[in-house]
Amino acid sequence: MGICLSTKSSPSNKTTRSKRLTNQSTNTHSSTRWSRVRSSSIKREKFDDAVIHEHALAAALLFQQQNGGVLPFDRSSSLRHVPGGSHSKRQQPLLPRSSSTRARSLTDPLLHPQQLLNQDVNVDELEVSHIVLVHGGGFGAWCWYKTIALLEECKFKVTAIDLTGSGIDLFDANSIKSLSQYVTPLTDFLEKLADGEKVILVGHDFGGACISYAMELFPSKIAKAIFIAASMLKSGQSTLDMFSQKENTNDLMRQAQKFLYTNGNNLPPTAIDLDKMLLKDLLFNHSPAKDVALATVSMRPIPFPPVLEKLSLTDANYGSVRRFYIQTPDDNAIPITLQESMINESPPEKVFRLKGSDHSPFFSKPQALHKLLVEITKIT
Repeated sequence: MGICLSTKSSPSNKTTRSKRLTNQSTNTHSSTRWSRVRSSSIKREKFDDAVIHEHALAAALLFQQQNGGVLPFDRSSSLRHVPGGSHSKRQQPLLPRSSSTRARSLTDPLLHPQQLLNQDVNVDELEVSHIVLVHGGGFGAWCWYKTIALLEECKFKVTAIDLTGSGIDLFDANSIKSLSQYVTPLTDFLEKLADGEKVILVGHDFGGACISYAMELFPSKIAKAIFIAASMLKSGQSTLDMFSQKENTNDLMRQAQKFLYTNGNNLPPTAIDLDKMLLKDLLFNHSPAKDVALATVSMRPIPFPPVLEKLSLTDANYGSVRRFYIQTPDDNAIPITLQESMINESPPEKVFRLKGSDHSPFFSKPQALHKLLVEITKIT
């Protein structure tokens, strides 16, 4: 639609001035209307282009999911036009295409975050795809709930163990007399594996000593061992020895510990409990509040005799299993200096660092932890 402007002359001079003013007003009004129409047209055109572009991307992603193909969406590109050119885009000179190595943000909402983590994992190509998760002192299998979900989404087989007196295991932690008794659920599990079947053990915190004990007993059934902010001990060393290193004293840990004496105050402690008021600062200083709340109502006392027990490890058994360590730099329970000390004294095959992680990366950095676990499973 156009706007018709009158060009008819006035019948008399008397009305000439008035007519000219009217024409000027009409011209101004017409120009304003033309600007509004033009602006509206450009906005509608941009909106239509954006909708078409978004629909095209959605269709391409749907095609990818249905056909299993991988589309080249790694780089974005666009045509840029010189400002102030002709109204017709076809007549505008084109500037060079712009490109970026940043992944498209426009498509992010169309993909579940876990799909982005899983897209390059093919468990059928892995030597071992069964991962066994072993919790730390006071924790239980419940602490791995995010890790379990992410790994199972990748089609890994996952087993989370409740050690004796931990999680939903009904045994009283104060009645546990030895490391072998504490680790029985893990060793029973490994013993029942079929001949030739192997697993990857993952130990957190005191779970590091537990998987070390299992590595000595069943080296042929363990393909790899992953220590996450864990006690990785030498033969003849106990977890208490590791924590007692003078240069790595931890005042916060000492403040949080509450020794339990169910056999009487004149006998050694039976278990260690942790002050609920200090749990967040000690174990979960970067973890979400809901996970801190879960831990507060779920954690149980740590049996003391297993912490005192010195490990007997041999190169033929324990030493034959490939070891990997994942550091947690912002850890207030096992400080990074203590982690590095253990690594230096008994070097693993490879060390990884979870930047920004507290003592519990399965809460504070679940996706970053998942990525590292998957990466380690791929190491040949």
